[in-house]
Amino acid sequence: MNNFLSFQIHGGGDHGDGFSTYVAELLAFFEGLAGKEPSDILATIFPGLTQLENIHPILVHFPIAFITGFFLLDCLGGLFKKSHWRDVASGLLYLGALTAGFTVAAGLQAAESVAHGDAVHEIMENHEHIGIAILVLSLFLSLWRFVGRLSTGENPKGAANGLFMTFSAILVVLVMFGADLGGLMVYQHAVAVRKNPSAAVQVEPHDHEHGHSHAVESGHSHQHSHSHDD
Repeated sequence: MNNFLSFQIHGGGDHGDGFSTYVAELLAFFEGLAGKEPSDILATIFPGLTQLENIHPILVHFPIAFITGFFLLDCLGGLFKKSHWRDVASGLLYLGALTAGFTVAAGLQAAESVAHGDAVHEIMENHEHIGIAILVLSLFLSLWRFVGRLSTGENPKGAANGLFMTFSAILVVLVMFGADLGGLMVYQHAVAVRKNPSAAVQVEPHDHEHGHSHAVESGHSHQHSHSHDD
């Protein structure tokens, strides 16, 4: 696993071993997986996922990406008169609404199971309400888009398009607010973060060997002498 993580993180950018070394490490990693149980394979490939008490932190990235991508592509498609861009944007909107449903469901379950104090309870409630609003609005826009395409075969135009884009902008703003509150709970209040003091103290050194050396000039010597007389 260490070989695989080294291959993922460093990618050969700061080591002089060459690409072939990392290919060999990657092959050795897959060879090691062959002798493991399915549960051990999952823990080896996704060590972070197997430590989660709830999959909400994993799922939340999908609606953020899909809804943001939908809005940007839909705006560009309307601006440059590219109907096929807006067709692709429709698909992203549908995926955003679908994944928002799973994310909200996992979030509601997490709110009941994750320990949190009074200081974070109001933040969690606001985060929950924003998540539900995102789900409802994304479903509404998806239904509007889908029915409109079935009835007219075209994307919204004129005043209808202006109203649709206004709601879409509100949806993206809600996504930003929801993400902000989620980050506040994790990084400020450490919600669902396991406390492990020993991990913070026992830090293993990580050496990077580069293809160059740093020479210390002998002419620069600093001596500090302190004497205390009682």
